[in-house]
Amino acid sequence: MRQYFLLAALLCSVALSAQTETPKNWWDLDRESDNYPGVSAQKAHNYLAGKKAKKVVVAVIDSGVDIEHEDLKDVIWTNEDEIPGNGIDDDRNGYVDDVHGWNFIGGADGRNINYENLEVVRLYNTYKAKYNNRNRDGLSKKEKKEYDAYKEYEKIVTDKMAEVGPQYEQYKAIQEGIKSIVAKTGKPIEKVTAADVAAIKDKDMMTTRIQGVVANATTNGATVQELYEDLNGAVEYFASQAEYNYNPDFDARNIVGDNPGDLDDRNYGNSDVTGPDAGHGTHVAGIIAAVRDNNLGVNGVGGAKVEIMSIRTVPNGDERDKDVANAIRYAVDNGASVINMSFGKGYSPYKKAVDAAMKYAEKNDVILVHAAGNDGKMLTLTNNFPNDTYQGKKRTGKTWITVGAASAFYDENLPASFSNYNKKMVDVFAPGRDIYSTIPGSEYASFNGTSMAAPMVAGIAALVRSYFPDLKAKQVKQIILESALPVNLEVTKPGSEETVKFSDLSATGGLANAYAAIKLAERTKGKNRKAGKRDESLMMY
Repeated sequence: MRQYFLLAALLCSVALSAQTETPKNWWDLDRESDNYPGVSAQKAHNYLAGKKAKKVVVAVIDSGVDIEHEDLKDVIWTNEDEIPGNGIDDDRNGYVDDVHGWNFIGGADGRNINYENLEVVRLYNTYKAKYNNRNRDGLSKKEKKEYDAYKEYEKIVTDKMAEVGPQYEQYKAIQEGIKSIVAKTGKPIEKVTAADVAAIKDKDMMTTRIQGVVANATTNGATVQELYEDLNGAVEYFASQAEYNYNPDFDARNIVGDNPGDLDDRNYGNSDVTGPDAGHGTHVAGIIAAVRDNNLGVNGVGGAKVEIMSIRTVPNGDERDKDVANAIRYAVDNGASVINMSFGKGYSPYKKAVDAAMKYAEKNDVILVHAAGNDGKMLTLTNNFPNDTYQGKKRTGKTWITVGAASAFYDENLPASFSNYNKKMVDVFAPGRDIYSTIPGSEYASFNGTSMAAPMVAGIAALVRSYFPDLKAKQVKQIILESALPVNLEVTKPGSEETVKFSDLSATGGLANAYAAIKLAERTKGKNRKAGKRDESLMMY
């Protein structure tokens, strides 16, 4: 599932987001010279000015990318061996007209999946077909294990369906109430103030309730319009959960026309790399590679020689293991040297297929960067997938990096409240809150999530590989982790009110930094480094 941090889920978060204004490009800035804990990309590019760089392709496995966006169209990867639109697999790689990437959640007839079930619902349906109306007694040991899992999944799905329906109705009622109140003021919503709302005398129970909601949300600076837009997001979120994500009767896979359990099948989908909802993927792509210094929008971390390959794999719902595995293989086979994966889910029935693809990427010298997730919890090997540990093994991927999300506040609020964490399983933190980047239609917006933090690191990896092409993927990973700037702060642990050391939230205990990574890469120049050995001279650059 796309790892958005949905502010609309809690109305109080509208007020939180408005507490402190930060510059839109804060994540590009430097902690020492600009007083913002960004990735120091501007400083890195200033240092690299005039130096030679080589092309680096970054695969964005996501919801799709708007390849015509004004700030991205010049950095979109093009398959030079494919003739656009001729309906022929010119390069004989198994994918027809894959000019800018591939879409694994589309059909040969051009249709595309937008919404999907969550994996728990797919597992529930699978076991329901086998165990519905059966009794646990008399089952084999293996069947009893499956039966118990079926009952667990059944409870999750039933409980969530009973929960999200009323939530959808609640938020929809508040949304309609605000719309009604705005109409009573006689002003366009962008001009309506909290005082206007409070001044309405024609009250009923709903009006009184809405006045309270508006007063609460606007106390710390949020506007009525921002509240309304956030409610739109909440309504859409809970509607999609009720109608698609947790709905056992919904099945979109017939659009693709494949057997999702046939893991040997790789040649399906279509060439539409944008799809019906490319907001998330376009935002991610902009962080990595939006054209720098062109007087448009944002400056991507990666630089002028970085290109984006769009591999559409992630719907509004949970991605399928088969698609993820095939997306990784497609990226590797078609020249990507960095892969960004801003998605995750709670179950992985075909994890071995994804593991095999991870090994394939590592064998072919490709870096995989993955978002830690937005549940405000400690990661384990069983609560977030994909992860870097191979099923049934202790061995982990050597070119895999897991990224947590940081905010612009260099204080107790530095770790984003939604970010997942783990001293061993999360490698490093990077900016992931209030991240301004590209969205479809040549527009721009601020998103929150570890989905935004991962492409910061993918951009750093691409930058290092571009200017130091002789470095291997394992070396680049080491450089990124060893050059992470340490944080000596007591912070609020995500998802709680507990105070912990920032260093307890990830393996490095630090923030990824492009400038420090470049300086360390310059010193390394192809030499082998001992993993975990930090260069003390880089701690303050």
